[in-house]
Amino acid sequence: MATDNTGPNPRRWRALALIAAAQFMVIMDTSIIGVALPKMKDDLGFSQENLSWVFNAYVVAFGGLLLLGGRLSDLLGARRLFSTGWAVLGVGSLVAGLAQNVPTELAGRAVQGLGAAMIAPSALTLLMMLFGGNPKELTKAFALYGAAAPAGGTAGVFLGGLITQYISWPWVFYINIPVVLIALIATPSLMPHAPRRSGGIDILGALTVTGGLAAAVYAIVRAPEAGWASAPTLLTLAGAAVLLIAFLVIQSKRREPLMRLSIFRVPNLGAANLAQFLLAAAWVPMWFFLNLYLQQVLHLGAFASGAALLPMTVAIMAIMITLAPRLIARFGPKPLVVTGMIALAVGLGGLSLARSDGNFWTDVLPASLVAAIGMALAFIPSLGTAISSAPPEEGGLASGIVNTGYQVGSALGLAAMTALAGAQTTDTTVEGLTSGFSAAFIGAAAIALVGGVLAVATLRTPRPEAAAAPAPEAHSATVA
Repeated sequence: MATDNTGPNPRRWRALALIAAAQFMVIMDTSIIGVALPKMKDDLGFSQENLSWVFNAYVVAFGGLLLLGGRLSDLLGARRLFSTGWAVLGVGSLVAGLAQNVPTELAGRAVQGLGAAMIAPSALTLLMMLFGGNPKELTKAFALYGAAAPAGGTAGVFLGGLITQYISWPWVFYINIPVVLIALIATPSLMPHAPRRSGGIDILGALTVTGGLAAAVYAIVRAPEAGWASAPTLLTLAGAAVLLIAFLVIQSKRREPLMRLSIFRVPNLGAANLAQFLLAAAWVPMWFFLNLYLQQVLHLGAFASGAALLPMTVAIMAIMITLAPRLIARFGPKPLVVTGMIALAVGLGGLSLARSDGNFWTDVLPASLVAAIGMALAFIPSLGTAISSAPPEEGGLASGIVNTGYQVGSALGLAAMTALAGAQTTDTTVEGLTSGFSAAFIGAAAIALVGGVLAVATLRTPRPEAAAAPAPEAHSATVA
C-alpha cells in the first residue's frame, strides 16, 4: 500500500457509508429469502428437502471462496476487487430473479456468494486503509461497519415479507440491482487506491482450500437432513479433511502461498479469529431458533416476527456505535470480548426458559436484549483485533480469514444446534417444538461460554491505545 502523508482522506466517512452498505447487503442477502421460500418452491419446483439450498448455495460459495477473495484483494488491489465483487453480485441477483427452474436459481445464488466473497475481505481492507492512521476513528469505523450486519439481517426479514406479500419473490433479488449500480459508480471516486502487488496466485492452494471449505460447509448443512453418521456425511467430511490437510501441506512448501501459515504466529490474530468463530456459532443459531419460536410457538406472522427482533437490532446498533468504542478505548478489547461472550451465554440461557404458552414481553424480550448486549460488546473488539493484528500488506488475507471463520462458525453452529433441537423435539406440538428450541438455546449458550473462557486464556492485553489499530503509518494510503 502506498502511503499518504498529507493527512486523512476527506471523503473517508462517505466511503465508510459505502463499505457499511456492502456489509448490510451481504448479510441481508442471507435473510431476505426466508419468507419467499414457499412461493419459490411452488413456482420453481423445489422439493421440500432441497428448498434449503436456496440459502445453502449462497453460504457454500461465500464461505468457500473468502480466502481466495482475501488473497486477490492483496494482489489486485482492494478497490478493484471491491468493484468486481459488486458487479458479480449484481449478475448473480439478476440470474436468481429471472430463474425459471431449480438449477438456474441455485446457480444465481452461488454467483451471489462469489460476489460476496470478493466484497467482504476487500471492504475490510479498504476500511483499514481509510482509518488505520487514527485508532480512535478506526474503532468508530469498525462500530459503524459492525452495526450494519444486524441492520441488514433485520431489514432482510422485513423486506422479504413486504416484497413477497405485495410484489413478487423475484424482487427479493432485484432489490440489489440499484444498490450495485450506485456502488459501481461511487467506488472509483470514494475508495483509496493501492497499486497491484507483484506475486502469483496459488492456484492449487486456492482449489484445495475452496474445495475443502465448500465440502465442509456442504456436509455441515446437509447433516441434519442426511444424518450425522450417514455415509454421505462422513465421506464428504473425510473428503473435506483430506483437501484441507493438502492445503496446509501446500502452503508450507510454496514460496508465495495463498495463506502464509506463520501469520497465525502474529499475537492475537488466531485468538481473535477463534473468538469470531465461536461468536458466530452461538449467535446465528440463536437468531434462527428465536425466529422459529416466534412464528411456530407464539404464532406471530413473518412481519410481526421481524418487528419482534427489532429491539435486539436497535440495542446492538446503539451499543456498537456509541458505547463499544468508548469501552475499547478505556479497557482494551480483551475485557469486552470476555464480558460480551458471558452476557451472550446468559441471554441464551434465559431464552432456553421460554415457555410453550409464553409471550414476547416476558419470555423473549428481556433475555434477547441481554444476548444482544453480549453480541454488541464482543463483535467489534474481536473483529478489530483480528484485522489490525496482521501486517498491512496482508490486510486482505486477514479479512478473508476472519470472514471465513465467521461464516464457517455460523454454518457449523447452526447445523449442530439444528441436530440438537431435532433430537430433543418430541413431536410437532408447541410443547414438543419448545423443548427442541430450548435445547438449541442451551447448546448455543455453552458455545458462548466456551468462547469467553478461551478468550480469557488466549487473548493478550495490548495497550488500550494500540488495541484498535496497528501503527498509524501502516494503513494510510494514497487516494486516487
